[in-house]
Amino acid sequence: MSDLELLPVLLAAGLSAVLAALALRAAIASVPEDDRRWRDRPPLAWRLAWPLVRLVAAMLEPALPPRWRSACGRALRQSGLDLALDAAQVAAGAVVGAVVLGTAAGLLCEWASSVAMPGARGRWTPIATACALALGAWWPISWLRERRASRLRAIGRALPFYLDVVTLSVESGANLTGALQHAVAKGPGGPLQVELERVLRDVRAGRTRADALRAFAERLDLPSVSSWVAALVAAERHGSGLGPILRAQAEQRRQERFQHAEKLAMKAPVKMLFPLLVFIFPCTFVLLFFPVVVRLLEEGVLK
Repeated sequence: MSDLELLPVLLAAGLSAVLAALALRAAIASVPEDDRRWRDRPPLAWRLAWPLVRLVAAMLEPALPPRWRSACGRALRQSGLDLALDAAQVAAGAVVGAVVLGTAAGLLCEWASSVAMPGARGRWTPIATACALALGAWWPISWLRERRASRLRAIGRALPFYLDVVTLSVESGANLTGALQHAVAKGPGGPLQVELERVLRDVRAGRTRADALRAFAERLDLPSVSSWVAALVAAERHGSGLGPILRAQAEQRRQERFQHAEKLAMKAPVKMLFPLLVFIFPCTFVLLFFPVVVRLLEEGVLK
C-alpha cells in the first residue's frame, strides 16, 4: 500500500481516536464528583486511573449484587480502606485493570509478532489478551484479600501488648479513654494503633464510648476483638472494675496467640513434605549414588 493510500486510513484512525477521547471526557465529566474531604486517599493503583474508575463505578453501581456489596464492604472495613474505596470502586478497579492490561498485552503481542515472527502474526494475540484480561481482573481482588489477611494478622499480634498497656493504665487510676490514649501514644505503630485512634476520634466527635467500641469491633470482625469489646461494654454498663477484666482478657489473648503458634508449628512438617519429596530427596540421592554409578561404570559392571 502506498503512502497516499495509507493517508486516509491514518486520518480516519486519528479522527476516531479524537472523537473517542472527547466522548470519554464528556462521560467522565457527567459523573458527579464525590465529596472526599472526610475520606482517605485511594490506593496508588486506583489513583492512577481515578477518572476511569469513577466512570465505571457509576455504571456498575446499580448492577452489583447485594452479596458482593456486603462481602466487599466487610473486606474493605477489615483492610482499613472503608474510608478510601467502596464496593463499586473495587469492582471498577478490576474492570479498568482488565481492560488496560488486555489492551496493552494485545498491542504488545501484535508488535512483537510483526517484528520477530511476521508469519505468525495474530496467532498468539487472543491467548495473551485473554490471560492479561484475567490477570487484570484478578489482581485488585487478590491485593485486597492479601491486605486484609496481613492486617488482621498484625492486629492479632499487637493486641496482647495493647491490652497490657491499657490494663496497667486502668490499674494506675486512669479511665478507659485515658488508657486508650496512653496505649495509642506509647504503643507500636500498626493497624491496631490506627483503629484505636479512630475510636478516640469517634469519642471526641461526640459518639459514646460504648458505640465507638462496638463500631471498632464491627469493623474488624475478629473474635478476639469482639470478646474484648463485649467485656468492656458489659463491665461499664454494670459498673464492674475494669482492671481484672482487662487482665483476664490480656492473658486469654496471649494464650490464644501461643496456641495459634503451636498450630502453625504442627502444620510445618506437612507443608515441608512436598518440597522434600520433589526437590531435596532427589538431589540427595543424586549426590549419594553418583560416585557409586561412576565406580561401577569404570569397573565395567554397568556396560
